[in-house]
Amino acid sequence: MDLTFDNKLDEQEILAKAGRIRKSFHYVDIPADCSILFKGDNFKALALLLEKYQHKIDLVYIDPPFNTEQNFYISADGRANTISSSKEEAVAYSDKMSTDDYLEFIRERLILIRELLSDVGSIYLHIDYKIGHYVKIIMDEIFGRENFKNDIARIKSNPKNFYRKAYGNIKDMILFYAKNYKKNIWNDIKIPLEAAETAERFNKIDEDGRRYTTIPLHAPGETKDGPTGKPWRNLPVPPGRHWRTNPEEFDRLDAAGLIEWSSTGNPRIKKYADEHKGKKVQDIWRFKDPQNPRYPTQKNAEMLKQIIEQSSKKNSIVLDCFAGSGSTLTVANALGRKWIGVDCSEAAIEIIRKNSLASYAYIDLAGIAAD
Repeated sequence: MDLTFDNKLDEQEILAKAGRIRKSFHYVDIPADCSILFKGDNFKALALLLEKYQHKIDLVYIDPPFNTEQNFYISADGRANTISSSKEEAVAYSDKMSTDDYLEFIRERLILIRELLSDVGSIYLHIDYKIGHYVKIIMDEIFGRENFKNDIARIKSNPKNFYRKAYGNIKDMILFYAKNYKKNIWNDIKIPLEAAETAERFNKIDEDGRRYTTIPLHAPGETKDGPTGKPWRNLPVPPGRHWRTNPEEFDRLDAAGLIEWSSTGNPRIKKYADEHKGKKVQDIWRFKDPQNPRYPTQKNAEMLKQIIEQSSKKNSIVLDCFAGSGSTLTVANALGRKWIGVDCSEAAIEIIRKNSLASYAYIDLAGIAAD
């Protein structure tokens, strides 16, 4: 299923346009062994990156404009906002396009991003509920519906919108796609249980004061042959189930005091809270926006850390071509990844260059005339 709108170019036209840009900037040396910060149009930067970085970028996180039809400002004291527009405030960026122009703007950049992604790469696109469902269809078209991973709901703020004649909005969305559904880097990081969850899940306390719970020795599914289908200590396996492991392991656990026997002789394995490795990350995230952002729409650094740790490796390259305050770049740098950032805003570039970043190449496309 494709989305039809005015100004939609054929994909080959877009790739050809990128090729012409590379030829016209042929004298710009794009390094291949260090982090890079581009100042300028991100379509141009992505086009230039295709020469040396095609199929080499493992992770893309982008937080593009949301088609809000407003300007975003930075005040003289460095605080970012979207409301006031006094003479002392500078426009950080303008988010005013027709819907058709906006969708094509995003689509063209996503096509180049797809070409840059490695075979094990992923893209996380941060967007809001007003335009996000249209962007989802475009991403299905470009990356393949079969490569869609998640629609993540991100809780961004405390309850508000008290006077809307609709439900309040406290979330936005992150669309997560893989280049190849079964190949993407996935480190399966875990997050700690909250105190209330620990108390609920591990509701027993032993003589040493350690919290624990118990689980059955058996699991669903029958074993016709082998030790996991045979009785243990004269206890038969319940119908339709099998022992979780070779019953010899149960002897070891019992000797170590890790099997709890009920008054009726029912054994269960002890699991301790302090040995729990954490829970799987779900698709509702609570990462609220910074209260005093340095740049409009600056995102939560802990959220970016979770994304980068989950979907990249130490030798990965992380790309954010709507870099804004440079939070993605700063977190990627701290985690030992190489990074590539792009932004056309003077204010954004100034903020990024003040961040604590390792050495990187700086390329000002805005100051370079093409052939």
